[in-house]
Amino acid sequence: MVRAPATSANLGPGFDAFGLALGLHDQVEAGVTGGGLAVEVVGEGEETAGAGERHLVVQAMRAAFDALGGQPAGLVLRCTNGIPHGRGLGSSAAAVVSGILAARALVAGGADRLPDTGVLRLAVDIEGHPDNVAACLAGGLTVAWHPAAPEGCTGSVADVIPAIPDGPGAGSVTDVAPGADVIRGERPVRLRRFDVLAGIAAVACVAPSAMATHEARAALPTSVPHADAAANAARGALLLAALTSDPSLLFDATEDYLHQRYRAAAMPATADLLARLRLAGVAAVVSGAGPSVLALGLADPQPGVAAAQPGLGMVDSIARETGIAWRVIPLKVDRQGATVRPGRTGEPPPEAARQGRSTNQDPEPGVHPAGGSTQGRATNPATHGPQSRECRGLLWC
Repeated sequence: MVRAPATSANLGPGFDAFGLALGLHDQVEAGVTGGGLAVEVVGEGEETAGAGERHLVVQAMRAAFDALGGQPAGLVLRCTNGIPHGRGLGSSAAAVVSGILAARALVAGGADRLPDTGVLRLAVDIEGHPDNVAACLAGGLTVAWHPAAPEGCTGSVADVIPAIPDGPGAGSVTDVAPGADVIRGERPVRLRRFDVLAGIAAVACVAPSAMATHEARAALPTSVPHADAAANAARGALLLAALTSDPSLLFDATEDYLHQRYRAAAMPATADLLARLRLAGVAAVVSGAGPSVLALGLADPQPGVAAAQPGLGMVDSIARETGIAWRVIPLKVDRQGATVRPGRTGEPPPEAARQGRSTNQDPEPGVHPAGGSTQGRATNPATHGPQSRECRGLLWC
């Protein structure tokens, strides 16, 4: 079973680089069977249950199985979704990460064949950008980037990030190099994880309607003024300090110059709520590509900080003033990232034997259908033995 957190990307000035894992989760149970594909979806996105091979979790699993050496004869999948779809809270990243980790856990020696760096690069290749998947995998606050290849270098670039410790409380962490032979993408990707201060929390104002990421990106200009780029660089550095050491900086640190103003016309309700919150002194940002809004602050403001930074308790009343049906959700920072719990290979998840079945139980994290079929792939049964025990929470540094 894989549990993957929601994420909020950008966080204002950290466009396509910063990501924050949040305490709202998707849960995926998967197993290998003798044939066919059975998908059950509970909670958010129940309508995706009938997508079959087009389901994003299935597509991610297929890509991971290809990287690991071959497809199983059959799959059974149960998704319990809590992350709203198309709202800027990383539902597609959670689906992609869940699918890859589930496939890796179902293959004997999967962690050796597809190490953590390979998981990251494959997830970015499927998702298209690294900010959400980095935070989903690592938890906490992450900065992700594509390093530049050396001039004239045609081979794979060394992409070194910490490996998984042997368990909770493990000692030193060693570096690992990626398995270049199992990565489809040409661009290496790296992430750096930071611990968020214990007192910092978030409030998500989830929009009543969805918006596709590509629509939000279409509103962005091809260039911005140099002064705006310089101001944004300063805010990005300030944001790192605010979230890890000095929360009194959060309001100034969440000011953005690169993307939010350009997307305002496409999301007027979002722009209105964002303006109201910031006018009240709340450190609010558009969550990812929107249309949801995320407010950051101290769960229990300290006396010295309260005067400079209003509490998160006022977010709900400000959202109600807009007359829009925002769903206001207080959230903790997820500090663990995606986790995998071993199961018994080949045994269907509970009540998941009927393809396309969906119910209205316990909303928990999201999955999406996506284009392109992977039917007819060759199967290599030799790669699917007893479930790998390399199934631990992903811990990055």
